[in-house]
Formats: sequence, C-alpha cells, structure tokens
Amino acid sequence: MNKDAKEGNLMYKFQKITYTYRIYLLLITLILFVILPFVFSNQYFLTIIIKIGVYVCLAMGLNILTGYTGLVSLGHAGFVAIGAYASSILVVRHGFNFFAASLVGMIVAGVIGMILGLPSLRVSGTYLSIITLGFGEIIKMTAMNFTALTNGTLGIKNIPKPGIFGFTLNVTNYGLYYMMLITVILISLFCYLLVKSKTGRALQAIKTDELAATMMGININYYKIIAFVVSAMICAFGGSLYSVLIGYIDPNTFNFDVSTLILSIVILGGMGTLRGMFVGAIILIAFPEVSRFLMEYRFVLYGIILVLMMRFRPQGILGYKSVLPYALSKSVKERVDKLEGNVL
Repeated sequence: MNKDAKEGNLMYKFQKITYTYRIYLLLITLILFVILPFVFSNQYFLTIIIKIGVYVCLAMGLNILTGYTGLVSLGHAGFVAIGAYASSILVVRHGFNFFAASLVGMIVAGVIGMILGLPSLRVSGTYLSIITLGFGEIIKMTAMNFTALTNGTLGIKNIPKPGIFGFTLNVTNYGLYYMMLITVILISLFCYLLVKSKTGRALQAIKTDELAATMMGININYYKIIAFVVSAMICAFGGSLYSVLIGYIDPNTFNFDVSTLILSIVILGGMGTLRGMFVGAIILIAFPEVSRFLMEYRFVLYGIILVLMMRFRPQGILGYKSVLPYALSKSVKERVDKLEGNVL
C-alpha cells in the first residue's frame, strides 16, 4: 500500500466517523459555545471570538462564489464595506434599528453583486479576478472621496451597539457574542440547505465543467448571478456586524488585505466545504493575536501558507476530493468500503 493510498484511506475513515457522529459533535460544540462566555469572561478573548465569527460569515459568503461555483473574487472587501457603511450611516445619522439598517445594506450589496456578476457571464479565471479586484478598489476610493456620504478619510465614529427591546447588545453583557453565535448558526444552516438544494448542485456542476452543465440544461448565466448576489448579501451582513464590533470604520478598514484574508480562510479551510470555514477563520484570525511580534510579516506568512497548501494539500485542511456527486445509500457504502478494503 503506497503512502497516498494510506493517507486517502485514513482520511476516508476519519470522515466516515465524523459523518456517523456529526449530530453529537455538533450538539457538543454548540453547548460549549453557549457556555463559553461564563467560563472565559475576559472581554478581549470574547472580542477575538466574535471577530472569528464575523470572518466565518464572510468566508461562508465567498465560499458560495469561489468554493462551490469556481469564480475567484479578489474584491469581496467591497461588499463588506457596502454592508458596513450602509448600516452605519443609517444607524448613526438616521436612527435606524441595526437589523433594519443591515437589511438595507444587504439589499444594496445584492443589487451591486448582480451588476458585478454580469462580467462573469463572458469572462472567467484571471480576467474575472482582475475585475473583482478593481471593484474592491473602486468601493474603497468611493468611500474615501464621497465625503458628503461617508465622511471620507475621517470615517464614521461612535457606531452604537445593536439593541433588542431596549436591551443593548455589547461584549460586556455577552449580547454581542450571542448575536454573533446565532448569526453564524443561521448563515451556516442557510449555506448547508443551499448546497444540498437544486441550486447548490447546479453551482457545483458549473464549477466542475461549464460545458457539461450547459449540456445538462443548467442555465449557467442565471446561477452565476445567483452566486454573486447570495455571496454579496452574506458578506454585507458580515460587514454590518463587524462595524458594530469595532465601533468605527474608514476606507482603510476594507482594503485589499481584507479580501486576501477572506480568500485565505476559504483556501486554507477547504474550498467547497462548510466546516473548513471555521478552521480557516480560527487559524488566520487567532494566529496574529497570539503572535503580535510577527504582525509586520503576517501577509508574508499567509502567502507561505497558501503556497504550501497549494503544493501539498490543495483541497484545504478539511477539504477532500469528491469522487461521487451524491450521497450513497448505506448498502452501497458498505459495498464501496468492501471493495476499497480489497484494493488497499
């Protein structure tokens, strides 16, 4: 048995075990996160956890576009900025409720995502990446120069924390933490249902082979636009959540580094997986906090990590190369296991 076969067999067995006990693992994990603030009540620690949760949401959004549809975006910080600025302006200047303002930001980002998705109907690969990169810079420059709306380089200060029925949600009373937790659960559930639906299968078919997807009767243009809109709206809400966490935003808050970080999380965790977004966010968000002496070189380290991942494990830490498009029945799985045991 060669080394690759052993590694593949071990990974398959690990995935089989996690699949069998995934309900129990999910329940235990959820219980741990629910009681976490009462065990570790340090505000700095909880702020880092909330930040990780925000980036999990952002990675989920980009994963729909890049991981499942195969359209690489280098400008998703633009959608994050749209959500953050739209909600912050409405809350600070017009007294909107945070959730209503976030919904407006999501709608605006969805419309712009639909417009940005139009070039993807004619270009792909490097050309699409350049277009999205330019989009991110356009949003940044707009925020910097449209001072009447965004306050320019001075940014928007004193962004209030969200409230529910007169109760302010902040880090001190754990309200912001639990809002983040509920948001992550809802977005994860939405992405899971989307991936398992007809739309999710169509997106994965487009990623695998556009020509074959067309021959199967899949409307490629329609589903690409859907992927852009859904991805933009999720990232916009993540931007709204991030703005209330830090309480201040300016154009430099949403620069190219943010787009790079989100893409790095998706690649490191495993493109086309949901669980990988959690692992990628924990590693890349927590790592700079425990190694501040390397802050100047963090993007060099990100680059090294990505190069190593592309060389030795391109599917990501928790990603795996799927060989069958649909889940097998229990009897068929047993036959496959038996055949693999005979071969290996």
